[in-house]
Amino acid sequence: MPEPLTRPSRWSALRWDGVVGAVLIVLLLFSFTFVDGFGNALNLSFLIGNTLPIALVALPMTLLVVSGEIDLSVASTAGLSGAVMGALWNQGMTIEAIIPVCLLLGVVCGLVNGLLVTRLGLPSLAVTIGTLAAYRGIAQIVLGSDAVTDFPAQYLDFAAGRLGDTFLPQAFLPFVVLFAIAVVVLHATPFGRSLFAIGAGEEAARFAGVRVKRHKLILFTVTGLMASLTGIFWALHYASARYDNATGLELSVIAAVLLGGIDFDGGKGTLGGAIAGVFLLGAAQNVMSLQDVSAQSQIVVTGVLLVVSVLGPRVARQISVARAGRRAAASTPTS
Repeated sequence: MPEPLTRPSRWSALRWDGVVGAVLIVLLLFSFTFVDGFGNALNLSFLIGNTLPIALVALPMTLLVVSGEIDLSVASTAGLSGAVMGALWNQGMTIEAIIPVCLLLGVVCGLVNGLLVTRLGLPSLAVTIGTLAAYRGIAQIVLGSDAVTDFPAQYLDFAAGRLGDTFLPQAFLPFVVLFAIAVVVLHATPFGRSLFAIGAGEEAARFAGVRVKRHKLILFTVTGLMASLTGIFWALHYASARYDNATGLELSVIAAVLLGGIDFDGGKGTLGGAIAGVFLLGAAQNVMSLQDVSAQSQIVVTGVLLVVSVLGPRVARQISVARAGRRAAASTPTS
C-alpha cells in the first residue's frame, strides 16, 4: 500500500530565502542611501512596473520548477499574445474582446507544451526550446515588423499608472492577489505538496497515488495562461505591441526563480524566496541603469547571478550536511 505524502522539508530552502531576503534589504538600504534618484517615487514605480512581468511569470514557473520541469517558451508566448493583441486591435476588435482571445491563446500554447511532455514523454527543456522558436515565429507572421501603439488610454493608464500619490503601480494590487493564491496553492494544499513530491521523486510520487501527468499538464497550461497575461500587460505597460515583445524574459525569470532558492532538480524551494529573487534581480538592474551600466553588462550580471543561484543552494546544503555529519561524529561515544 502506498505511503501517504508528507509535507516536504524546506529548512535548507528557508535558510537560503533568508540569505536572499537579507541581500535584498541590504541592496535597498544601500541604494536609498548612496544611489541618486533611487528613492524617487517615479523611479520606484518604474522599478516595480518593470519587474512585474518577471514576477507574473515567476509564479507558475516556480511551481513548474518545483515539480522538476521548466518552460523556456514563456517569453515567446508573451510576445505572441502581444502580437495577436495588436493585430486584432488593427482589425477593429475591442480590447474587452481581445483580452479573452489572447488568454485562450496562452492556454493553447501551454497545453501544447504540456501534451508534448506528458503524453509523448519528451523532455520539457527540449520541447520548450522548440516552441520558443515556433511561437516567436508565429508572432512575426501575425504582426510582421509593425508596432501597434494606439491602445485605449484607460488601459494604458492602468498598466503604467500609479495608485494615487504613491509609488505603487496600479497593476501591483492584482499581482498581490495572484501571489497570495499561488502561495496557498503551493504551500497549503495537497496539490502543492504533490508538486514537491513529484520533484523529489516522480516514480515514488506516482506510486503514492499522485496523478503526475495530470498535475504537470495543469502546470504547463497555467504557465501558458500567465505568460499570455504578461504579454497583454507588457504591450499596455510599454504602449507597444510588437512580435519581439518580452524577448529574453525567460532568462530573467529562470535566473530570479533559481536565485530565490528553487532547486533546478525540483522538490525544494518556496514561492516567497522566488519572488524575493525576482525583486532582488529587478532592484539590481534598476541600480545599474541609474549608474549608466550598459545593457550588455546587465545581461552579463544576470548570467552570473543565474550561475550563483544554481551553485549557492547546493553549496549551502553541502555545508549543512557536512556540519551535521561532524556533530553526529562528535556526539558518538568512542570506545
